[in-house]
Amino acid sequence: MAKGYRGGSPMGGAVNMNMIKQAQKMQQDMLKMQQELEERTFSAKAGGGVVEAVVSGKKELLSVTIDPEAVDPDDVEMLQDLVVAAVNEALRAAEDAANANMSKLTGGLNLGGLF
Repeated sequence: MAKGYRGGSPMGGAVNMNMIKQAQKMQQDMLKMQQELEERTFSAKAGGGVVEAVVSGKKELLSVTIDPEAVDPDDVEMLQDLVVAAVNEALRAAEDAANANMSKLTGGLNLGGLF
């Protein structure tokens, strides 16, 4: 063993500090992206546009707009299905945007469950 060798990598500290700084920057970037996403809204239409749902980036339903032409007292189930379809599509759009932001941040790495 070389005189004065104390074990470990001679540059281990520098490498670890660099990794910590990168992780901290990634965390800050994630928080910023999450805040920006939460401020956005996503909308989707169903039934050829007679039903529109708007959700927030927090995945909360903000509004539902129903064209009076879509209201048929004899077929309430169809209207209910259109509302569900529009809401689900708007939520998917919000989720897709969140996934796209995460992919940009991680460079395409799948870090599922880490953050």
